[in-house]
Amino acid sequence: MWIILALMSALVTGISAVVSKIGLSKVDSSAGFAVQSVVIVAISWAYASATGKTKELARLELKDWGYLLLAGAITTVAYLCYFGAIKAGDVSRVAPVDRLSLVFSVLFAAVFLSEKVTPPVIFGAGLMVVGALVIAVSGSSGAG
Repeated sequence: MWIILALMSALVTGISAVVSKIGLSKVDSSAGFAVQSVVIVAISWAYASATGKTKELARLELKDWGYLLLAGAITTVAYLCYFGAIKAGDVSRVAPVDRLSLVFSVLFAAVFLSEKVTPPVIFGAGLMVVGALVIAVSGSSGAG
């Protein structure tokens, strides 16, 4: 099931990048992200409420709240950077470089979560780095 959700996330994220780039044509990237954030908050809370998941918040300990709030702050900074990048550059070049987050995730999961990093994972991560670099240094087709 996780692979289906991950693929759906990748598909929707790709669509979001293009739609966001179009929406940012007449506004600063941080203002555009602020608009999208309102929608994100509304849909997230509506979904959690409609599925009865908000009851689970009572189980969170103070430490859990801290990590989730910190992750929210980090995510906000990441998206502010991402929106600035897609406003300034080609989505077809920005998105692959942004997705180097996958490589950082593998590294951080190994260091902080003690997840095993196998040779195939290292090879795959290396391919991601090479692919992102090839795309990043390729010629621009537009705004770059």
